[in-house]
Amino acid sequence: MLHYEVTVYTGHRAWSGTLNHVHIKLVGKDGESNRTPLSSLIISGGSVSTYTISCPKSLGELILIEVDKQHGYLAPDDAWFPDKVAIKSPEGVIYTFPIHCWISDKETHRFREGKALRLFDENHSLGQYAREQELRRRKADYGWKPAYPGVPHCIEADGPCQLPCEVQFSYTKSIEFNFTAFAAVTELKLKGLEDNPCNWKHLDAIKHVFCNKHSLLSNYVQDHWTEDWLFGYQFLNGNHPTLIQRCKTLPKNFPVTDRMVVIPDGSKLSNELKQGNIYLCDYKNLDGMPGNIIHGVQQYLTAPLVLFHKRPDDQLMPIAIQLKQTPSKDNPIFLPTDSKYDWLTAKIFVRSADFTEHQLNAHLLRTHLLAEVFAVSLLRKLPMVHPLYKLLIPHTRYTLHINALARAQLIGRTGIFTKFAASGGETMTKILERSLSSITYRSLCIPDDIADRDLQDVPNFYYRDDGLQLWNIIFKFVQGMIQYYYKSDEQVQQDSELQIWIGDIFEHGFLCQQQTGIPQSFTTVPELVKFATMVIFTCSCQHAAVNNGQYDYGAWMPNTPITLQRAPPTKKGTTSKATILKTLPPINVTVQGIAAVWLLSRQSSDFVPLGHYPEDHFTEKTPRRMQKNFKTELEKLSIKINKRNNSMKIPYTYLDPKNVENSVSI
Repeated sequence: MLHYEVTVYTGHRAWSGTLNHVHIKLVGKDGESNRTPLSSLIISGGSVSTYTISCPKSLGELILIEVDKQHGYLAPDDAWFPDKVAIKSPEGVIYTFPIHCWISDKETHRFREGKALRLFDENHSLGQYAREQELRRRKADYGWKPAYPGVPHCIEADGPCQLPCEVQFSYTKSIEFNFTAFAAVTELKLKGLEDNPCNWKHLDAIKHVFCNKHSLLSNYVQDHWTEDWLFGYQFLNGNHPTLIQRCKTLPKNFPVTDRMVVIPDGSKLSNELKQGNIYLCDYKNLDGMPGNIIHGVQQYLTAPLVLFHKRPDDQLMPIAIQLKQTPSKDNPIFLPTDSKYDWLTAKIFVRSADFTEHQLNAHLLRTHLLAEVFAVSLLRKLPMVHPLYKLLIPHTRYTLHINALARAQLIGRTGIFTKFAASGGETMTKILERSLSSITYRSLCIPDDIADRDLQDVPNFYYRDDGLQLWNIIFKFVQGMIQYYYKSDEQVQQDSELQIWIGDIFEHGFLCQQQTGIPQSFTTVPELVKFATMVIFTCSCQHAAVNNGQYDYGAWMPNTPITLQRAPPTKKGTTSKATILKTLPPINVTVQGIAAVWLLSRQSSDFVPLGHYPEDHFTEKTPRRMQKNFKTELEKLSIKINKRNNSMKIPYTYLDPKNVENSVSI
């Protein structure tokens, strides 16, 4: 008899062990073992158990293992989370079978040896059969359904509990998330704020919403939110750094003249336009969108145009604001030289519009919803043994769960955003539909996006600086990985699974809209490298950039109002401190918005930073060495960013690699 040494590694998650009977079968090119029970399986998570399986002859090169779990008469039917199985053959060869998923049923599950294989690499019928069976099961488990008309499709599941176990939150993540939400709501109820429909009598009262939940930056914003330099700074390094662009010709619907604006050093607007010192934020995506009705009160949503000037001291200062898209007598252009409250009111309307455009377009659509598309397509169309699956699966962790929660608690019929945001309800879906139709592939790739917005040389633009460095590090890593597995363009073209995967993304994520420029197929290695880089960057870095600062800039509500109760002023000289208080959202709406951004900014204890791979999907030496080098490059960038931040009044930390999570999970 020949003996195979089988070592089973159970995951470290809570409740990852099992009381059930586990069986295993080894399948090789020259035969297979009997279905063998693994006795005395250690229940606790993190256990390592070794067994011996004897066979009358060598099985040859091992192709896969078959694993099943059956409960006894006295033991409950529980789930088991094995990390991997390592097998040492009689010839001394060690085979590793990555698993990293819950086994909760009685079915037979097949897991391939860890070496990444494309479909045309399969040279054994059993390998091809296992591949087909896995994708057939995945297709059933991960179905598509339309969420809203004109919006990327989502996974077919009625809430997080209906998701397959392997993509749900861990026990730790669930407990922490629910506790954070419960604690915030309880605090609001105890203070009597949650059901208080009154307007704020004075702004200082907002400071007491969450007395013990301030950050250094949220306190700073509270003290300086009325200042023009901080208003301008946020469009570069705040939550929404993806809208501003250089302006060399004023839009025809924004008739700002030289005589209106004051430029330092006696220059004129026309000269500054030619010199490239003028920048524009245009919220045309919100044009014509009706405001929500909250507690029977009409809300207001504007589509402003904002002009900025880069001064000689490199500060970006707002110089003109028009609150609606169509010029008219009742749509004045507000200027810093107007009255204090006229100018402040105009900026408040801009910040409220920015909240909507940021949350729905930059944050929800361009990170959460696209990340879900990438995740579902990956799980449906690429088997675990495929190199692209191994490369991208760490960047899908928890995404389907957090998005299912968002659909139920934030943007669903009774969600916070639906009930309390100016753009809630039907307006939200209209904005998302319009936003998707205007997405371009180039806008999802930060080097192209920065070039298209002509922001290569804007000073103090840390989102750009850190983002481009991260893109380059990810690109180098992805390029090395893909070129290791794809030696020629012909191999990319030959990989039918890869072509089906990108086709699925184009169909369900971008609804076959060709104007987006999203590839429908891959013909070259560089095309594949760029797309995979974009996927990783979107799911990690881009989400961090638009998510991590939500509480920093949104805890002080007047800086980022979730809604506004009064229509924008139609002429100058009609505003005051009193009208601002009547315009801002009432107490109960304010606290709901602050609680939401607090919850969405909390980092969980099982946070996995970019470049960290607690699950070993790759087993070959070269890819693992590339992962190690990738992590090292990110650590070097983190040191560089920290050194820069030490001398800054407002450190930019959102794209520090140690603060960037591997996936969209919050």
